[in-house]
Amino acid sequence: QVHLVESGGGLVQAGGSLRLSCAASGRTFSTYATGWFRQAPGKEREFVARISSSGGIRSYADSVKGRFTISRDNAKNTLYLQMNSLKPEDTAVYYCAAAAYGPYPPTSYDYWGQGTQVIVSS
Repeated sequence: QVHLVESGGGLVQAGGSLRLSCAASGRTFSTYATGWFRQAPGKEREFVARISSSGGIRSYADSVKGRFTISRDNAKNTLYLQMNSLKPEDTAVYYCAAAAYGPYPPTSYDYWGQGTQVIVSS
């Protein structure tokens, strides 16, 4: 199995930036499609962004297009989410996830981190 650990969350003012990281275990990380999801209090988990195993294909939710950038460094077994121009509605727990196999884009993910809290103040 793969173990995922998110970091980089915190409190930031509206208009500010944060960079989230997701450290993954295992030698096969470079073969996994990965993504970021978030869940606000009282709401369902929603898709934020995904990236193919090589990093060549990236997709974003409409709500974050132009503000967030997903990337990965396979040599470091790490996934990133650069968040700029943050808004209060971005406040949520952010989770990284990995799909072990299958076509791209994945329809489900096999491994999940425990999440990191992001709070954006007005």
